[in-house]
Amino acid sequence: MNLLNLTISFAASFALLLIAMTVHEFAHGVVAYKLGDSTAKLNGRLTLNPLAHIDPFWTIILPLVLFLSTAGHFVFGAAKPVPVNYWNLKNPKRDMIWIGLAGPLANFILAFIIAGVLRFIPSQGVSAYLLFNLLTINVVLAIFNLIPIPPLDGSRVLMGLLPEQLSGQYAQLERYGFILLFAFIWLGVFDRVLWPLVSAVISAIRALWFYPAFCFYLAGCI
Repeated sequence: MNLLNLTISFAASFALLLIAMTVHEFAHGVVAYKLGDSTAKLNGRLTLNPLAHIDPFWTIILPLVLFLSTAGHFVFGAAKPVPVNYWNLKNPKRDMIWIGLAGPLANFILAFIIAGVLRFIPSQGVSAYLLFNLLTINVVLAIFNLIPIPPLDGSRVLMGLLPEQLSGQYAQLERYGFILLFAFIWLGVFDRVLWPLVSAVISAIRALWFYPAFCFYLAGCI
């Protein structure tokens, strides 16, 4: 891949990643706000403007390094986490579960909508290619964030389910969270577990749109 194609490919991948991350963080902020915490809104994070969610390292430098180091085969990153004040919530332990689930759920919903759009456009062409990649990025982001390693969303859910004392002890792992994640990536754990799961979820999402009973049910709900 020459430099021009590599640049265009990174720009496209980065734009799609930014869309998925923005939806993810926006969902966290909206649910937190609905549950009594306005911290995200006061910090200008209750928006779908991608610029509000960019972190210099996790959103720009990390995706660029991963993209270049894999010769354009892989790009991944993270947005700036939405701030949440635990003590502003109406029911802190329960509400943190919903806030943690909000981001991945938003990505799954967006992936489902994209799968529906893909049914009605030609399978060949730039539009289908970009939409399928956006679908994939949303599923990857959702599943990755459900891993129960602090500070990922899955850990927030687990903390809400654990007894108070265990929850506090588990939260202390956050200082080592990214070390554990990079260790898993380096050991190839995600290649053996994450990607097969991503493929299975994408297949299931796309299959739902070809299941007549489900389509009629969805139409009735709308």
